[in-house]
Amino acid sequence: MKIRTKFFLFLLPIHLAALALSFFLFREKWAAFILTEAAIIASFLFCLNIFRGLSQPMELLLTGIDAIKDRDFNVKFIPTGKREADRLISVFNEMIDRLREERTLQQQQHFFLDKLIHTSPTGIIILDYDGCITELNPKARELLQLAPEASVLGKPLGAVAHPVARVAAALPSGQAQTVNIQGLETYKCLKAEFIDRGFARPFIMVEELTAEILRAEKNAYGKVIRMMAHEVNNTIGAINSILQATLSYGDQLPAGGRDEFQQAQQICIDRNGRLNRFMRNFADIVRLPPPQRESYSLNRLLEDVARLMRVQAAQKGIVITVERPTPPLYADIDVQQMEQVLVNVVKNAVEASLPPPSSPPLGGSSSPPSGGLGGAGAIRLTASPAGYISIRDNGAGIPPELEEQLFSPFFTTKKDGQGVGLTLSREILVNHGFGFSLRTGEDGWTEFRITL
Repeated sequence: MKIRTKFFLFLLPIHLAALALSFFLFREKWAAFILTEAAIIASFLFCLNIFRGLSQPMELLLTGIDAIKDRDFNVKFIPTGKREADRLISVFNEMIDRLREERTLQQQQHFFLDKLIHTSPTGIIILDYDGCITELNPKARELLQLAPEASVLGKPLGAVAHPVARVAAALPSGQAQTVNIQGLETYKCLKAEFIDRGFARPFIMVEELTAEILRAEKNAYGKVIRMMAHEVNNTIGAINSILQATLSYGDQLPAGGRDEFQQAQQICIDRNGRLNRFMRNFADIVRLPPPQRESYSLNRLLEDVARLMRVQAAQKGIVITVERPTPPLYADIDVQQMEQVLVNVVKNAVEASLPPPSSPPLGGSSSPPSGGLGGAGAIRLTASPAGYISIRDNGAGIPPELEEQLFSPFFTTKKDGQGVGLTLSREILVNHGFGFSLRTGEDGWTEFRITL
């Protein structure tokens, strides 16, 4: 029952009783009876007016509470002319203005934050209290290599099949860690927290450092190579000039020592030539020109590379096959540079592939890895309509401890290698804007994949 009803039910019997009592007391004195009745009615109306004055601020307060409960901050009251009610109205209107301004500011900040997260060049992953993904921006999807239709919301971050996700999931809050993938892709993960409804929620920022590190590496080794090449070329040129000049003195020597002198001089000249070529291999990386692109058939490119390398592969009993899509696949590439990349990769595959069946494979095992062709080495060159080139071999594979160093500048496991092949290939593919990877799968095949 409302307070107004209770007050009315309380006030009405009292005044009715007063009216009845005045009738019995002044029924023979009509003038006094009329005055008394008028006074009682005036008292009743006065009490109602007082109650209305007292209840109006409460009604305004209840109406304001309902508006706040409905989050309607546009409701404002007009002053009534009564001092108490107007004071309450003034306070309420001021509060509503402040709430409306704060809500507008909060909405603007929230919109700005959403826009900033969505367009940020840094990957941002927001987790719930249990470490499951509640939100991630497009850059985070790109860095984690998630398909646009792939739904990872509500899943634990560690369940995402990417090394960065696994490292970030295990990272303590407030700490950062750098993740290196195959010595090529480098990411920095930072885990922090923000307060949501009084509790700390974690979020992760993933920044790709690959381009900056590659640029810094190239600047560093480029300066060293240019300095070394300059000094070596100048020295070799002077030495070869002296050696060539001293060869003419061989005719003046006795017959017994003439041949030995000329052979020694020629050995020095040949050694200088090899040293010059050695330095030229390094200098080629620094002097690599920008790609001159043209639309070219990848089918033809793979066929040319296979034809070029088949003789060398056949000498080791290795079979090279080419899988071509129909119709032919075309791409905008620098043909000479991409051919150099494929030659380097196939050459590495030939050196890593299984020896012929007549000799036991490395490690003493006579059974080939899964996918082998009767124990012989096999290399498969594939141009896929999905937009990638694949070079696969069934060789010994890549040890896990070496995966992070594969594309490090001048890293090599060969006894007489320089580490130039993969470094040069990396520079060419980065300049083309192509993605690439090199890893050994569970089936035993090692694949170098170029994503066009």
